[in-house]
Amino acid sequence: MAKTIFPQESIYNYLPDQVHTEKPKYKSKFRPVLILKDKTLKDAMKTMGPAKVATPSPDKYLKKHSKEPKLPQIKERCHRMCTTKKPAVPLRSEHPPMDLHSKRSLIKPTTPVPTKQLVASVDTSRGHKELLEHSGLVPKYVNKKSYGKVPEYLQHRNEEVHRSVDEYNKYLKEQMEQGAMRQLSEEERQANLESLRTTLDELHNKYNRLPVVMDTLTRKNRKDQLEAEIKQLESDVGLFERFKTIYIAK
Repeated sequence: MAKTIFPQESIYNYLPDQVHTEKPKYKSKFRPVLILKDKTLKDAMKTMGPAKVATPSPDKYLKKHSKEPKLPQIKERCHRMCTTKKPAVPLRSEHPPMDLHSKRSLIKPTTPVPTKQLVASVDTSRGHKELLEHSGLVPKYVNKKSYGKVPEYLQHRNEEVHRSVDEYNKYLKEQMEQGAMRQLSEEERQANLESLRTTLDELHNKYNRLPVVMDTLTRKNRKDQLEAEIKQLESDVGLFERFKTIYIAK
């Protein structure tokens, strides 16, 4: 006799059964608009219209060799080379014009004038020729009237340079008369030059003591700052060394 097997008793068996309710399917609020748009725009032949194809005639059925390519018909070529009509042949009763004499002597043959051969120079063992005039072996430019003279454009440029220097000296003279500028003495120039050189040496020592690896932004900025200061001081030192006369504003 079969025995009925019951599950083991548990406290969970006394819990009420939970009713699982499914959530409604998501539907977009724009769904009706899209359906209406789909129905209104997707019509047959809406944009292009019906196909304009001629209805085939029963007489124009597919014939043999109709799809093979055919060469165009050869047109007759025009053999006339002249664009205008030539004059007609003179009649037998017509006479040619008379008393047409030429200065050319038919008895004595004309002697041709010999062509003057150009002088060339051979500069390679393979026979490469070059005109002697353009080879540089003939004194061509030495015989010119303008040889050894200053060109006109350089003369104009020198005049402009002298004019600008005169105007600048005139301006400096006016400024010095007004008391706005004064000229540095030789002792002051040397003192300023020594001071600039000392500062430049100190900056070089600071730059040489920088680390090789620039791994931080502070070190990179410090290096860029020192390079800019060294460049400015080098230009100032070159200015004081190159010019002996220096004017400064009061």
